[in-house]
Amino acid sequence: MPTTSTRLRAPGSARSRRSHAERTAETRGRAMAAVVQSIAEVGYRKTTAAEIARRAGVTWGAVQHHFGDKDGILRAVLEETFNRFAGRLAGVPEGASLEERVGRFVERSWEHFASPHYRTTFEILLHLPAGLEGSWQDQMLEAWARVWSQYFPGTGPARRRTVGLMYYTVSVLSGLAATQMLSGRSVGRLESELGYLKDTLVRELARGGK
Repeated sequence: MPTTSTRLRAPGSARSRRSHAERTAETRGRAMAAVVQSIAEVGYRKTTAAEIARRAGVTWGAVQHHFGDKDGILRAVLEETFNRFAGRLAGVPEGASLEERVGRFVERSWEHFASPHYRTTFEILLHLPAGLEGSWQDQMLEAWARVWSQYFPGTGPARRRTVGLMYYTVSVLSGLAATQMLSGRSVGRLESELGYLKDTLVRELARGGK
């Protein structure tokens, strides 16, 4: 029969503690996820410091420790969203045809534009001070251009037309996202409109510098 000391020994007591870096990453992740969730659900103006802390399950002091202030965490959310976008489109299939690359590019870009992260980015950019808005838009275009060049290296049109096509693609996807947020679209309707975008990009990219 087991002794009392054996019965009272806590199994699994040798569990390793999380490192400081792991705890920091978890707190930062929860706080940024709270911002995305709050803005997507109740909007920018109602996403207060108290609301962010409540949703994250931490004190506002803990958020300030990691981000400084509300502007700091909003900037961090923007940066994380850009990284998510790049990560979502990473891994261009080797040897894929132009049609396959365009299809993958449009579909994965739409996954981003249809996500709460894009809605949050859009709201944050709308409310940025005038002096900061332009710099963030420039960063967005640079991030977009880097991904674009990975999918369409050497086969795209001349510089002016490349920029025009990129802006056109962003305009179509952001317009579809805005329409979906306002009124909703059926899956079939969205697939049709995304199909038009794919056809346009294939045709224009195939033209090259002509």
